[in-house]
Amino acid sequence: MATVLIYSDKASMALELLTAAREVGAAAVKAVTINDNAAAQDLVGAGAEVFAIDNDAINLADTAAVASALAQAIEQLGTDVVFLSSNRRGKEVAGRLAQIIQAGCLTDVTALQSNGDQIECQRNALGGATVATQTITEAKKVIAIRPRTFEAAAAGSAGSLNDLSVEAKPSAVKLVEVRSKAGDSVDIEAAEILVVVGQGMESQDDLPLAQELAKKLGGEVACSKPVATDKKWLSEERIVGLSGKKCKPQLALLFGISGQVQFTVGIRDARVIASINTDENASMNQMSDYIMTADLKQVLADLNKAL
Repeated sequence: MATVLIYSDKASMALELLTAAREVGAAAVKAVTINDNAAAQDLVGAGAEVFAIDNDAINLADTAAVASALAQAIEQLGTDVVFLSSNRRGKEVAGRLAQIIQAGCLTDVTALQSNGDQIECQRNALGGATVATQTITEAKKVIAIRPRTFEAAAAGSAGSLNDLSVEAKPSAVKLVEVRSKAGDSVDIEAAEILVVVGQGMESQDDLPLAQELAKKLGGEVACSKPVATDKKWLSEERIVGLSGKKCKPQLALLFGISGQVQFTVGIRDARVIASINTDENASMNQMSDYIMTADLKQVLADLNKAL
């Protein structure tokens, strides 16, 4: 298979892309970093051939500038396949880069498979109701892969670090200030245990029971979209599903979740799913490993008492 170029503005996601490129049998993997020495060192430590762009004129907040730098890197390194992370910034870079190099582009890819010279990409379709397998027929390909689809490459034999020069025009975007995001800064995608509440929780007064359980289990509290956007009980950072995060915990305890497809696409990769709901016919039960038809408030209280 062709040489793959990988890039992400997040070091942890770049390591996931390194794993993805190796698993599809890339002939070689070339990792690019932009003004990020720490990420370059992490990738070198994982055995990657790293090409570091050090140019203060490139503002990482300016996705057009990043796409331009990557396009120049692709030309210099002679690669036709690019893997990016499908986070917010990565998806924007993917579209801009594909337009510059006249490539086919797919984003939000959840699985990859090599089939001869083709890379078969799986993506959610029809609002998450099904999974479509798609390929890019153009010679040049830009593929943005959802975070946590692959494990991050572990440290191993040392790779190599090379300098790469690109031209950059003064950015039209001026970074005035960086502020921490107000409210929650939780990363539910990284949690090994999730306690997820849905609209079946009738009162906000019951929410502390879920928070107590999550704390005792060493996990995080998450929710379906209406709990955050309509009821505003929790921040939008805790939403699981198509409008939120795709999570792969070892254990997902679901309280009062009906199982709409917009939610299930974000939790179906959990290793073990246990559903607690008063509705024995809830759609979520079809996907769950364990089902308890019971009052969630009572179950939460009993679990907290037992722990």
